[in-house]
Amino acid sequence: MSHPAPAPTHLDLSKLGEPLYRGSVQNLYAVPDHPGFVVCETTPAGSVFDVGSIFNIEGNDLNRAIFRHAMYSRLGQPETWQRVKVAIEKTPMDEAWRKELLSGPMEQMLERGAHTHHIGMVDAQSGEIVRDGLPKNPSCYNVVRRFPVMHPPQRHLLGTHVFDYAQFHQSATYVVPLEYIVRFGVTSGSSILKKYQSLSDSAKRAYEQELGLSKPMGVWEMLERPIYDLTSKYEPEDRAVSKQEALMMSGLSSEDFLHTVKLAILGGWAVRELLESAGLLLWDLKWEFAVDREELLFVDTIDADSFRGTTFLDVEGRKLVIHYNKQAMRDYYRLVHPDWYAGINEAKAQAQKIGVPFKQVLKTGQNDGQWPQTPVVDIEFLDLQARKTALIRQHVASERDAAAIRAELQATGEAEVEFYRQRGLLGELLKANAVG
Repeated sequence: MSHPAPAPTHLDLSKLGEPLYRGSVQNLYAVPDHPGFVVCETTPAGSVFDVGSIFNIEGNDLNRAIFRHAMYSRLGQPETWQRVKVAIEKTPMDEAWRKELLSGPMEQMLERGAHTHHIGMVDAQSGEIVRDGLPKNPSCYNVVRRFPVMHPPQRHLLGTHVFDYAQFHQSATYVVPLEYIVRFGVTSGSSILKKYQSLSDSAKRAYEQELGLSKPMGVWEMLERPIYDLTSKYEPEDRAVSKQEALMMSGLSSEDFLHTVKLAILGGWAVRELLESAGLLLWDLKWEFAVDREELLFVDTIDADSFRGTTFLDVEGRKLVIHYNKQAMRDYYRLVHPDWYAGINEAKAQAQKIGVPFKQVLKTGQNDGQWPQTPVVDIEFLDLQARKTALIRQHVASERDAAAIRAELQATGEAEVEFYRQRGLLGELLKANAVG
């Protein structure tokens, strides 16, 4: 096993300088005098529909940063995996599948926890990097180990092209160029549901078999056992890849690749077990991994914007899905500002047709009066979303009793329903998010 350089114990946030990378959900900074580590700053602004930062939920950046720190800390604790093992053993499923899932990585994590890239959170005042528990003064800054990110070069082939993944087979330390999507259930916006609905009856049966389903796929239904799919990560556009192609792209041995799949599912179960204790249902989430010789590590961010957590409420005799992630903001824009939402779709279609970046087409059209300007979100609605993220943060950080958190999360969902009712949009909300 490799022995990384000692991690920093303190960090002067005033000396970080300019980011190495600016993203929609985080900025990355070099750590002075520690080249093997990176500082991840969770950013406050929110983005939906790929239009850039257009809203700001108060405290969302700090809440997400705390969730990330607390969840990664949990992944490193053997007791987390003991709870996951109990949860899996209590869940009805094929016994051979269960046995295979609990072999290998789970056996190791039960002894020493999972390997992750996470080092700790920076105290906003003292600069101490706290590994266990929360700093006295939590910040939006987490410190992680740094791993090489390699992009496969594009090779021309008789008028077409392929991506060359040879370098991944020649390297010992890198971020695996795949995104692992774990699904515990099927949501209305799921890519696998859209694919399923487009198939013929015979093709649907084949797809059910491929995914390991024992019955036809239904929307907003939990699966008998979790399934996973994989996409490319470092090509110009993400694309779905088969398990066989993913193995070849990963640069990993077949055993290590199989272990990453199990880690993704088990890591998903760790998040699921945590959320369920607060009354939330986990439908899907994404993981990424790094390899450092024989060591496999969880990497990248994990927070309420990177998984789909919901509850159900009984509203006017129907079961309504309440979202505790960015889907709530997507629904808000679509229902409260339908003209703007329609303009977004028109701009995307036009951009694809003429081969111009979408944001450029949208901005030009808005300046010309072709499409509405981006609307300002109701403060009341933003406050509800801030309350959701604060409650989820309090739960993952074990700040309050789970039953109290569960009750307040439900009350927040009920207040969101009332928001739409007062605006005469409850029927539209039910049409969009009611089950059945």
